Amino acid sequence: MTETLFTVSVSRTLARRVLAAATVLTLVSQVGAQQPATVSETSTGDEIQKFCTNIADAARDQRYLLQKQELEKLQSDVDERIRTLEDRTAEYQDWLKRRNDFLARAEAGLVDIFKTMKPDAAAPQLEEMRMEIAAAIIMQLPARQSALFLSEMDPQKAGMISTIISSASDPNTSKTPPNTPKAPS
Repeated sequence: MTETLFTVSVSRTLARRVLAAATVLTLVSQVGAQQPATVSETSTGDEIQKFCTNIADAARDQRYLLQKQELEKLQSDVDERIRTLEDRTAEYQDWLKRRNDFLARAEAGLVDIFKTMKPDAAAPQLEEMRMEIAAAIIMQLPARQSALFLSEMDPQKAGMISTIISSASDPNTSKTPPNTPKAPS
């Protein structure tokens, strides 16, 4: 009797499995036999239109927010560059002021030095300088002393210095050269 119960219980399990498999096959065949729901292009287009309409405001707001953030970032970059340029400008102006002050003191001191020198000692030194500097020094000396310095110098260098001095007093020096055509009015 024990064997029979065991066999019957196995048979019931087997029967349940077979029944489950048959049910699954029946459902699968019924699902495959059904026709898909027909979707027309107009209903799909309408759904797409509704979806796009519903999210348009949110998308526009998000786009504006991103653009605003980008503009704020660019503005902060521009502000930072302006601050850097202002700092550098202030630094340059300070340096230029110190340089001009130094040059003014040096020039005044240099002119005072040459005022006390004898022409035969000063002339060789002026000849060795850049012509523009020598001309600037000679221009600031009294006329009699300038004439003595120039007379002690090499005639060619004295002539170049005299040319520089005369061009400095020419009112047309910084104007357009005479051969340059003028712009039409």
